[in-house]
Amino acid sequence: MTKPLRLELDRSAKTPLADQIGKGIRAAIESGVLAPGARLPSWQDLAAQLGVARGTVRSAYEKLSSAQLIVASRATGTHIADRPSFPVRKDKAPAPGSFMEMYQELTAGPAIFQMGVPAQETFPATLFARMRAQAVRIEASAPAIYPDPRGELDLRREIAAYLALARGIECAPSQIIITSGFSGGLGLALRVLGLEQKKVWMENPGFPFTRHGLALARLSIAPIPVDADGIDVDYGLKHAPDAALVVVTPGQQAPLGSTLSLARRSRLLDWATRTKAWVIEDDYLSELQLKGRATPALASLDRAGRVIHIGSFSKTVTPSLRLGFVVAPAALASRFAEAAACLAPAPGPAVQLATADFMREGHYLRHLRRTKRVYAAQGDALLKQLRSRSANVAIAGLAAVLRLPDGAPDLAIAREAASFGLAPTPLSLWCASKASARPGLLLGVATSPQKRIEASCERLFQIIGRHA
Repeated sequence: MTKPLRLELDRSAKTPLADQIGKGIRAAIESGVLAPGARLPSWQDLAAQLGVARGTVRSAYEKLSSAQLIVASRATGTHIADRPSFPVRKDKAPAPGSFMEMYQELTAGPAIFQMGVPAQETFPATLFARMRAQAVRIEASAPAIYPDPRGELDLRREIAAYLALARGIECAPSQIIITSGFSGGLGLALRVLGLEQKKVWMENPGFPFTRHGLALARLSIAPIPVDADGIDVDYGLKHAPDAALVVVTPGQQAPLGSTLSLARRSRLLDWATRTKAWVIEDDYLSELQLKGRATPALASLDRAGRVIHIGSFSKTVTPSLRLGFVVAPAALASRFAEAAACLAPAPGPAVQLATADFMREGHYLRHLRRTKRVYAAQGDALLKQLRSRSANVAIAGLAAVLRLPDGAPDLAIAREAASFGLAPTPLSLWCASKASARPGLLLGVATSPQKRIEASCERLFQIIGRHA
């Protein structure tokens, strides 16, 4: 090498100097500045050039050699290793109109009106961080063995106790499988049931990610309309009586917010028992009912073991935990455990142990009570602002449903709103087909702080007016 290697070191940075040297040389290799065969200074010479200890450069060289980026020889010195050149590949944006484009648009944020995200200001983040740090220390010092694929027993016990108290479900910890959120629970359930090519009832409108997941599992989807009493069971019995599965949000229908009536619950369970069909209950909001007490879970009425209850901490705590759970019917508990062990083991122990402590010490229930009060106030304030501008609006679960005139481009409105830090969800995306789609916007209550609601609503209706 004929000229000194230019490396910039930041001695005030937390990154060790050896790592900075290695990163600089690696970048020079990958950018082509250092070609294969190029000679590097000896580690003694480079140490003198950079003004660092010899051992620092030697450590950097050893790591580069382990990565097969350089080759050291006493006879010829240290050279850049020969290796094939690979073109730099950049991630491509999702194809327009694809599922992943929709997924990224719906989960981008944080933003005003965003759905599916709890309010950060209500969560005791410092307390939970301390518990999680303690759990990480416990995990790091534990014996090097595989954890229970069903999940940590402490968390499964706490969930069983919570479900008995808040959701009316009597179950043993052995029936509970910890998953990576609702989607992990849905995937696990579909693997266990093995219903490929079978027919499934899906609420219309209903959660688009669930609909796509059922399609990926090669199920034939029968869209079932929803009204003020929840999913129309009689419609399903008339048009798809041979279905083998129903996926339903009985507590607060997503996205319209209706509660499945007792008569329809009974009719659905009677049909499932008679035909040996399965029911997946998506209890996505648990007991976050803003007005009054949440109705008991559908699984609490199940006497024949046909309901698979799936819950999640994403809406009540934070989606970044990626933590959920399945309550398997007793007859299926061993099959769920086997599937978890072989195909979808529970997330790492630390996050589970922290959540178990959070629940055991009463923080989770206190958090839910505090959150309900805040959300109720925000929902009232949002509804007041919306009704001053439109009569066709209602609170549904943790969202306000703003209906738009037929033909209104709700997707275009939502995309324009995103440029202003607003994230309304187009209602049409929740519908099974264009024929059944009705334009509207879903506005998340949790992400609508009262001090910003008026200005945000004003901006939103300006955008709607431009598309009217």
